Amino acid sequence: MLDLALTSFVLGFIALGLRRPFLWVLAYLYIDIVAPQKISYHLLTALPISLIVFVAASGGWLLADDKRDSRFTYRQALLAALLVYCGLTTLSADFPIQAAAKWAWVWKALVFALFLPLTLRTRLRIEAVTLAMVLSAGSIIITGAIKTLLSGGGYGTLHFFVSDNTGLYEGSIISCVAIAVIPLVLWLARHGTIFPPDRRVKLFAWALCFACVLIPIGTQARTGLLCIGLLGVLALRSVKRRLLYLTLVGTVALVAMPFLPASYTERMSTIQNHESDESASTRLAVWAWTWDYAKDHPLGGGFDAFRGNKLRIETRKVADAGSTEAVDVGETTDAARAYHSSYFEMLGEQGWPGLTLWLFLQLSGLWQMERLRRRWKDRTEPDAQWQAPLATALQQAQLVYLLGSGFVGIAYQPFILMLIGLQCGLWSYLKRIDAPRPLPLAPRRISLPAEAVPAS
Repeated sequence: MLDLALTSFVLGFIALGLRRPFLWVLAYLYIDIVAPQKISYHLLTALPISLIVFVAASGGWLLADDKRDSRFTYRQALLAALLVYCGLTTLSADFPIQAAAKWAWVWKALVFALFLPLTLRTRLRIEAVTLAMVLSAGSIIITGAIKTLLSGGGYGTLHFFVSDNTGLYEGSIISCVAIAVIPLVLWLARHGTIFPPDRRVKLFAWALCFACVLIPIGTQARTGLLCIGLLGVLALRSVKRRLLYLTLVGTVALVAMPFLPASYTERMSTIQNHESDESASTRLAVWAWTWDYAKDHPLGGGFDAFRGNKLRIETRKVADAGSTEAVDVGETTDAARAYHSSYFEMLGEQGWPGLTLWLFLQLSGLWQMERLRRRWKDRTEPDAQWQAPLATALQQAQLVYLLGSGFVGIAYQPFILMLIGLQCGLWSYLKRIDAPRPLPLAPRRISLPAEAVPAS
């Protein structure tokens, strides 16, 4: 029954695109984020549903959409350059088979991020894409939050729709993304037009934000705690009553502390004492290996180059023994450990050129959103109130991602690339509608010769 309902929803969504082809773009967002083909038992798993909808979305734009307002931005050029460079490193990868498997989904994510801004030529479309991304990720987040409330969750044990450890179904990734979408949820609750802000919309938005905060608790991902802290600091820039805000945040934190699972607080304590945690020590060892690897392979080793690492990991555990402390030093060896960092992922796989392209892509997004925020924040026209808050929300989401990606290998995460595509679309749209209009030409006075003037 669930399989039939899910298949009917997806096929119905696709059928609506026959009347409004842009809906195929939204359908692809849903399919790529939620991956209903993983949830389905039979029907959707038998179809290349993602490829079908991608072809429909791009074909619908080419054949039926008005392309007069579409613009190609320089950040899309950066995405294209990164796409080409990743393709070249795949051809000479250290591990060709594994690199080809990763390239099979990375190129699709990069191409769709290139394509998405071309379709965002109106405010309604920009809002629709934001809403589709939030609700698609929200469906996973709400499921995890309910299970957290019922069971308390656990590291590596909180399952969402499916028992899967890839994409947004991986604990650390969904913890980062859940916190990153909070600014977008709040923007939709204040400035949305598809679901105009009323009591029901605001109640759902705050409930979804609460669910987002529960995800790092349920997954017990230390990355999520750091992301919550950063978003709390970033919010100080936008709130009007900062003292009241700080008081409320502090009160909520104190009240919530006794209700947190003991396993969660114990795991969070390893942020301070990373040497006692083998997982954290392994990350540092992988990062050191990647740095040394890049010295010998400055152009990168292609996707999954980490499979060549061999690590020696030293851990220290401090135990109280009466009036003294006993330090237990241990040593383990490991191999083929993942990067656990997007920055080192780019460095190891794409070398210094790829890392430079990726960093410039990210930093230019922060700069563009800041320019939009400053350009629109003081305007008083009724139709000029949503632009600056959306730029701020996208900037905050990206900053949360950049922090979280320091501890998770999500350099090519499709959801984040969609976020970049949304930024490019907003930048292009606002630049077009806010372009200075040419001043009207002043009338020219023509002087006639004296003999040409008729006598009175």
